[in-house]
Amino acid sequence: MKFGYTILYVTDVEATVSFYEKAFGLKRQFIHESGYGEMITGETKLAFASVELARSNGVSFQQILPAGPSPAFEIAFITNDVAAAFQRAVEAGAVPVAEPKQKPWGQLVCYVRDINSFLVEICSPLAP
Repeated sequence: MKFGYTILYVTDVEATVSFYEKAFGLKRQFIHESGYGEMITGETKLAFASVELARSNGVSFQQILPAGPSPAFEIAFITNDVAAAFQRAVEAGAVPVAEPKQKPWGQLVCYVRDINSFLVEICSPLAP
């Protein structure tokens, strides 16, 4: 078994992919007209599927509410410049949740919510 990708269900795939390009510097792999898009994120992909596509596949889920709390998971991006990445994300439209903070295990960590209200962690590499 191999972990292939994480798919987030969103109302607007194109807007979400564009946001992730601007906010986090990712590049799109592709967007398909069916309502599915992938980012270039290494071996494990980050993908977005439209709510309509998910429902057409018989998938049932709790749709996220922008004014409500984030779901009980996060996406994490690793960078050597957490403060700059946090600022870039906020300038691109992310909602700041927690400013960069040094953790006891050595990482610098902060949080934002994306345009769909998904929680995104931005952190420094974990030292061995």
